[in-house]
Amino acid sequence: MSAKLAIVFYSTYGTNHQMAEIAAEAARAAGAEVRLLRVAETAPAEVVDAQEGWKAQAARMAAIPVVSHADMEWANAYLFVAPTRYGVVASQMRAFIDTLGGLWFQGKLSDKAVSAMSSAQNAHGGQEATLLGLYTTFMHWGAVLVPPGYTDAVLFKVGGNPYGYSHTQGQPFSDDVRAAIGHQARRLVDFAGRIAATAPVASKAA
Repeated sequence: MSAKLAIVFYSTYGTNHQMAEIAAEAARAAGAEVRLLRVAETAPAEVVDAQEGWKAQAARMAAIPVVSHADMEWANAYLFVAPTRYGVVASQMRAFIDTLGGLWFQGKLSDKAVSAMSSAQNAHGGQEATLLGLYTTFMHWGAVLVPPGYTDAVLFKVGGNPYGYSHTQGQPFSDDVRAAIGHQARRLVDFAGRIAATAPVASKAA
């Protein structure tokens, strides 16, 4: 069975959008059916419109569908991509995750492969804490964590951590960066296919 991957992202100025697009391209090349999806903006429109970069990015993403609960049910794998804010994931992503209690209770998020990526303004801006926090949530779902670990030499070249690729704001998307993102996406697709092939039975949360 092939992977059905939902790439769920939030991006303020474009970094995480670009990461999500690179991952989507790699996942499709690996044979996955991919839905590229953004989470809804929760900041007031007047705040977004007051910052040209934020406003421009919102316009660039306007045609991308907003993720729905139906998308989460459809997928058998998830890749979450969102920036770090004070050592935790951006509130827009958290707001979406916090709507998923009903699906969790029905067992519809369990037994699915999941991975995550992030970014921050500097190389030690809390990305690892953000990824670990997301993984704690995914463990509550009963999802199957698929971090990149150190399973490819390119991860050492980009200063990667074993939890998921993290990008430093303003740095170029070099060939090595693209390779690291692509490796994590392909690894996720691979494990999603293996898990789906076993046809596990989802169980309701107690």
